[in-house]
Amino acid sequence: MSEEATIDTQELGEKIVKILKTIYDPEIPVDIYELGLIYDVLVNEDNEVKILMTLTSPNCPVAETLPVEVEEKVKSLNTIKDAEVEITFDPPWTQDLMSEEAKLELGLL
Repeated sequence: MSEEATIDTQELGEKIVKILKTIYDPEIPVDIYELGLIYDVLVNEDNEVKILMTLTSPNCPVAETLPVEVEEKVKSLNTIKDAEVEITFDPPWTQDLMSEEAKLELGLL
């Protein structure tokens, strides 16, 4: 991969993170990125994105809609060719995955 492509995918990754920080879990007033629901963001040279994420629980009321919202918002970046969200519960989400910022926001610190 050329150095230029590396910079592009890194920049794109940062833009994707900014978008992810605008999406909130409806039950918790913290964005899904700070909550630790995003396990991985992969961007290939064709600007196709794969996001590996989890939900706070398998019975999460937004299990159907949240992944679709993530996909649509990421696809709204005009440099993104395609986006796919994969949900996993391995490892299961715990409060330990939350950022310090999220823990502070929820009074857990």
